[in-house]
Amino acid sequence: MTLPDGSQLDFSHPEAVYPGRLITFEGADGAGKTTQLQQVADWLRSSRILGDRPLVVTREPGGTALGQQLRHLLLSGDWAVVDRAELLLYAADRAQHVEEVLRPALAAGSLVLSDRFVDSTVAYQGFGRKQDLTLIQTLNRIATAGLTSDLTLWFDASLASCLARRQARSGPLDRLERSAGGFHQRVRDGFATLAHREPDRIRRVDANGDAITTFTAAQAVLLDRLESWWGTTCAPVSLGQGG
Repeated sequence: MTLPDGSQLDFSHPEAVYPGRLITFEGADGAGKTTQLQQVADWLRSSRILGDRPLVVTREPGGTALGQQLRHLLLSGDWAVVDRAELLLYAADRAQHVEEVLRPALAAGSLVLSDRFVDSTVAYQGFGRKQDLTLIQTLNRIATAGLTSDLTLWFDASLASCLARRQARSGPLDRLERSAGGFHQRVRDGFATLAHREPDRIRRVDANGDAITTFTAAQAVLLDRLESWWGTTCAPVSLGQGG
């Protein structure tokens, strides 16, 4: 960014190397990512595949005390939230989350599973809300101080499947879930674009089937990545079986 005196303001940050790893779970509302995160966490605990390595499960928005209040403002209220305010509230939640939860956990060698991270902002606020992608990239760099996921599982399901699952849930839909179908199609297109650009970091998981089939596909990706990171090996375990 060029300042009035002609100097450059650099928002980049040196990429830190941590002993831990960050895996993020992404997808449109109704794709089943939160269910899959819970199942993956249960499998990792019961299988003891991580040994003594800590497992941390968190989410955005809402992974901190401040984030819980921001989550309510963003999703649960009846008030109008303009697009720029929405974007900045998500960035504030992320900045707090990174410093309070993610960086300390990664520095301690933990495997961190996060329900959403920066890719959601690009897909939802960038593609879905049609906000400036360069601005979003800058805000994400500021909020994360350069932190990126080591692996992102993108749970991809058709709009019809996602809609049916949202409608089957008990309780009211949140503010984003109530958005029109065109918004949700743009969000899905956003995730697809990101996955095409970063195929090693972002792995698509077909989430159109039942939960067991989806989990099996995600588990295969995770087993391969855990072995590459830490030499960890474990036979696949079906849902409902012990480790």
